[in-house]
Amino acid sequence: MSGNLKFHWFLPTQGDGRGLIETGEAPPAGTAGGLREASIAYLTQVATAAEGLGFEAALTPTGGWCDDAWIVTAMLAETSARLKFLVAFRPGLVSPTLAAQMAATFQWHSKGRLLLNVVTGGDADEQRAFGDFLAKEERYARTDEFLRIVSRLWDGETVDFAGEHLQVEGASIHRLPDPRPEIYFGGSSSAGIEVAAAHVDVYLTWGEPPAAVAEKIGRVREAAAERGREVRFGVRLHTISRDDPAAAWAQAGRLLDSVPRETVAQVQARLRRSESEGQRRMSELHGGSAEALEVYPNLWAGVGLGRGGAGTALVGSHEEVASLIGEYAEVGISEFVLSGYPHLEELYWFGEGVMPLLERKGLWSPPDAEEITVSGREGTAVPFAVGAAR
Repeated sequence: MSGNLKFHWFLPTQGDGRGLIETGEAPPAGTAGGLREASIAYLTQVATAAEGLGFEAALTPTGGWCDDAWIVTAMLAETSARLKFLVAFRPGLVSPTLAAQMAATFQWHSKGRLLLNVVTGGDADEQRAFGDFLAKEERYARTDEFLRIVSRLWDGETVDFAGEHLQVEGASIHRLPDPRPEIYFGGSSSAGIEVAAAHVDVYLTWGEPPAAVAEKIGRVREAAAERGREVRFGVRLHTISRDDPAAAWAQAGRLLDSVPRETVAQVQARLRRSESEGQRRMSELHGGSAEALEVYPNLWAGVGLGRGGAGTALVGSHEEVASLIGEYAEVGISEFVLSGYPHLEELYWFGEGVMPLLERKGLWSPPDAEEITVSGREGTAVPFAVGAAR
């Protein structure tokens, strides 16, 4: 079991709120809730809280339903000090040379706080909306070519490359990224696992029960070993952690009740058209039904009824959630990308309730405040809530 787990939070660049889906309608007077716009001011609150509680990085999504990840995180890098940004981007929508240059520029100005989450894309309709008409297998082949070019550019090479999908001549970048951004990637199909084995630093999976996660880890690890490589592993989950388990499960019920049944039906009909193997595996956990959603002790599949992508949540007391995290660590997971509704409040529930328990178990250590400085202010220590509470 790893003694140095890493935790990342999620930046809700589509907006935030107390429900799984926010319509933007104002709640009745005297009722808490409503849409929180994804302003830089609000996202700074989320990022600053994550930074103060000891999280490593913040994942920023990509897609037509949210704001652009590169622009938002570039702005947030100026309002934070230590937090890294796990920026999601899609190979093929920009040239590999431009992507390599953007990453190097971000590293320079953020002082090395960029991580990259490569999203090949599992929804053909969404890909076509961005002008991408390749089939799924072709998209993975293009991702492979893209990462080969980017890697060589980051090595300082002048690249000539003629592949099936991408071609560059005399490509180079004037500034190399320092440090080289780590590549995060998720893909459950055979083609996705091949790309992961060949290129990535951290393989991400959505939150299936630990045994299913262990099986997938084994396949990726074996494929990487055949190429003489080693890969770390992360899991993407939501979290609902409370002092009392009944309160956590009550909150899970409220989240599900916030989504009209007709909306659930519409979401599930759309997800059935997805080409993503990972999405298929998420949908199988609940089968489109609100019955029997606790698919493993303290692992709840209700989120997946109201949205695509990561569809499971850690639900329970802080001790129960910490124990389940320990189970994931035992099967090989070393990084956890978490989120909640609303993101700011759930960040504090987890950071103040679960992370001290993980520290006590020897699974996690907060950043050393003595080594952290505010960007541009050498020697100014960043206070950490977790460290102060010990």
